[in-house]
Amino acid sequence: MFALVRDRVFPWLRELGGEGSTYEQHMRDARFTIPTANLLAKVVDMLDGLPLDEHDTKGDLYEYMLSKIAAAGQNGQFRTPRHIIQLMVEMTAPGPGDTICNPACGTAGFLVESAAYLERTHHEALFGSATRRHFDHGMFHGFDFDNTMLRIGSMNMLLHEVEQPDIRYRDSLAQSAASDADRYSLILANPPFAGSLDYETTAKDLLAIVRPTAIPASQAM
Repeated sequence: MFALVRDRVFPWLRELGGEGSTYEQHMRDARFTIPTANLLAKVVDMLDGLPLDEHDTKGDLYEYMLSKIAAAGQNGQFRTPRHIIQLMVEMTAPGPGDTICNPACGTAGFLVESAAYLERTHHEALFGSATRRHFDHGMFHGFDFDNTMLRIGSMNMLLHEVEQPDIRYRDSLAQSAASDADRYSLILANPPFAGSLDYETTAKDLLAIVRPTAIPASQAM
């Protein structure tokens, strides 16, 4: 199993999204860092014993992972509970013609839930070639400035059968992103509550309305 994961699974994962895709870009430098076969066996046994289909176990795991990533507190990342994501998606009711964006996407939970909602409520419509092409290539857009989150988000979307979503590195508050203001029909997001902000590069139309103040992570919730 160790040789299979190291020599075949990881090279396959790096190329899974296809040449030129954002997935391929984020996974290009992915490394298999489990050093021994014995440790890999222990990891597999531990994962096998987790009730991943019960409650919000995956969300709890994500929260634990964030606590181990040094930059998480600085970037203001936190987990949005699954039932909150589901409620927001159901209230906004995305349709097959929507273009959906999360400007602070993290692991792409809002985009994944939107895709699942469309599969449930517009299943027949997704059989159309043009609609399916839009679903796989043009519907979902997610931005973040944490490369680890972009890698996890890209993998998450692919695991949920969205072939080539637009998951990219970007500061969504920057002036360089201002031209995207009318590009999307639906914004689904839970913005970060903390982190640093470069006022020199922040979009001028945003600063004309409000001058943000960074909130310490300990006070964010």
